[in-house]
Amino acid sequence: MFINSILLQAAGGGMDYKMLIMMGLVFVVFYFFMIRPQQKKQKDAVKWRNELKKGDKVVTIGGLYATVVSVNDDNIVIEPDPGVRLTFSRESISMEASQKAQKA
Repeated sequence: MFINSILLQAAGGGMDYKMLIMMGLVFVVFYFFMIRPQQKKQKDAVKWRNELKKGDKVVTIGGLYATVVSVNDDNIVIEPDPGVRLTFSRESISMEASQKAQKA
């Protein structure tokens, strides 16, 4: 009996405009505080990776500190120690080494 009355109340109301406005506001807040900053951060990271040049000091995603030796279209050759050269994809470069030191 009690459950039937609750179900009838819920079914009779429908979705009113206040609920739609509230859902819209939640989406707007979510967009400006979560989605938009993440897209901007990702766009800046891609731009930075495309501007890498010989001699830049970088940190890979795995935490390897190295100097950029050469830059190709998709790959970057880095030198962690003199005489040791490794080839990485551009996406595996995390940040500039000087930025890492400033944050610490």
